[in-house]
Amino acid sequence: MRKTILFVLLTLFFLIHTKAQNPVKLSGTIIGTSESFNYNTYSCSSTVNTIANAFDGNLQTIFATCIRTGGWVGLDLGEKHIITTVAYCPRASHAYRMLLGVFEGANNPDFGDAIPLHLIDKSPAENVLTSKDVSCSKGFRYVRYIGPNDFKCNLSEIEFYGYKGEGDDSQLSQITNLPSVVIHTKNAEDVVIKDLYLKGIVSIISDNGTKNHTDSLEIKGRGNASWGFPKKPYRMKLYNKASLLDLPAKEKSWTLINNYGDKTLMRNLLAFDLSKRLELAYTPAGKPVDVFLNGEYKGTYQLCDQIEVKTGRIEVEKMATTDISLPNLSGGYLLEMDAYAYQEVSWFTSARNKIPTTIKYPKDDEIVPTQSAYIESYFNTMESAVYSAGYTNTTTGYRKYLDIPSFLRHFLVGEISGNTDTYWSTYMYKKRNDDLFYFGPVWDFDIAFENDSRTYPINSKTNWIYLSGSTANGVRDLVNRLFSDPSLVSQLKSTYAYYRDHGIISKESLLGVVDDYATEMDQSQSLNFMRWNTLNTKVHENPVAWGSYTAEVNNVKNYISARIDWIDNKLTYVPNAINNTSLSKVYLWTSQNTLHIEGISGEVYIRIYDMSGQMMAAKQHADPHYSISMKPGFYVVIISDKTDKSVSLKGLIKRDAAMGN
Repeated sequence: MRKTILFVLLTLFFLIHTKAQNPVKLSGTIIGTSESFNYNTYSCSSTVNTIANAFDGNLQTIFATCIRTGGWVGLDLGEKHIITTVAYCPRASHAYRMLLGVFEGANNPDFGDAIPLHLIDKSPAENVLTSKDVSCSKGFRYVRYIGPNDFKCNLSEIEFYGYKGEGDDSQLSQITNLPSVVIHTKNAEDVVIKDLYLKGIVSIISDNGTKNHTDSLEIKGRGNASWGFPKKPYRMKLYNKASLLDLPAKEKSWTLINNYGDKTLMRNLLAFDLSKRLELAYTPAGKPVDVFLNGEYKGTYQLCDQIEVKTGRIEVEKMATTDISLPNLSGGYLLEMDAYAYQEVSWFTSARNKIPTTIKYPKDDEIVPTQSAYIESYFNTMESAVYSAGYTNTTTGYRKYLDIPSFLRHFLVGEISGNTDTYWSTYMYKKRNDDLFYFGPVWDFDIAFENDSRTYPINSKTNWIYLSGSTANGVRDLVNRLFSDPSLVSQLKSTYAYYRDHGIISKESLLGVVDDYATEMDQSQSLNFMRWNTLNTKVHENPVAWGSYTAEVNNVKNYISARIDWIDNKLTYVPNAINNTSLSKVYLWTSQNTLHIEGISGEVYIRIYDMSGQMMAAKQHADPHYSISMKPGFYVVIISDKTDKSVSLKGLIKRDAAMGN
């Protein structure tokens, strides 16, 4: 008897559960844009704008809004439902006006928490409903279709299918293989200025829809020239710190880079890869994403670090308003030699070259006059050393104030990428109780990699690209002065040779990165160029409109391959030249906090770096043996001979037993 009752109960549960899971065509209260229209203000037909037409089952009636962008129509289902299918039919002869239209689900009546259910990526057939499955386990009370930009939400019919249920976040719709960044501002207000934050909600859907990070945020515009493009860049400030998409920094501020003039959508990411290869202390983290703003698909963007002094970003000592005397007054600072500095609040021009320089940190509302005066004076001291009579002196010249390894690596990123803006905007930072200015991070490469009509074709030139590119006032002359020191040119050659000899910089590896990004962004780039039809049009500084995404990518690949040859020739690089020189007999050993170099033949130039890239010692030496006392740690030693050929050695100096662990 008990078994019979249990069987009946299980059967009933199965039948009820099956019925609940059986999708049906959904109905509810019709909602949409036209409810708020004043027909005395807008020249609209009330027949055309009758939202009921979207749900009347008649494929000959239509719904279109008065406003060109942001129009929508949907249902209040009364309670949460799992949406399994959407169906739609375009207005006759207007199928293209549904392309990139978005279906959304939400649980707030203003759709402030909405996420995409489906994006229309092909013009639908006319006079018939097109059905698309939805892969989303979350339940929604409110559902809608929101029309694409500038098309007045033209449609004939839409339908939603599903079943009642709270659902969960275990599987959400991710429009392409890239993460979806979905932002809704309060009252769906558009982001139209750079200086005003709008409040809203962001959802970042990733890992094939199995992860969702949601938070309140503020969003505003950003950028200089890039802000003038139709596809806008944005800055997000989260309510809570987060490591978005597992990027290194756990912070509130993030950027969405638009890459409008970069039709490969990857030039910044390629430059960041170069920065990592060349071991700059900090490289901005970034990943390609799809962006939706207030229900509108905005295109392929790059979610990226905000350049700021924070853990996991630029790590210099934090300053307080009470830090007005040494040693605390000495740092940390973040500066930008910046052609746009005059637009900023906290900036100065240098004494000699009149270099416009923005003080990025301490922030405008935190820095005090003593700090501003100190860093301006110290920058001028550095500049004076560069132009002094004894500027090449390793103790009192420019090397006393400039970290040369970071300068050279920063320079190589700019030159390998062919970035004409390298010295238009150049970040530098200074640590506390440290005399040196460090170069980096690298930033802004949308016109690099052969994408600037003013310097195209780059590899036909005989001189470095920075000599032809745009620079902030006085910066080009500063760089020229530095490279008038033969020892710096020698060090540039040996630095480049190290990364070439070790295969870190090679055609194969760099072209592989291009191919990987092209594959990763293939789905998204197709949608991006539906939204922004620029492949056959020259925009920004494009020298050529290559006509397809594949051709744009091939242009970058051809440039990189030729550029490596160009720099090899410019720096007289000979692969593995060390094997044919007397330097091949040099070896290194360590003992009791001392680093020893043996086998030196003839005069050589020895440079010793710690693992942060800071030069610890530089010495011209002609004896077979060289020793130097060093603190415990791991060091890289680069030894160059008079032919500018070099060898790189590594050594670990262990802590003495008497010193403890």
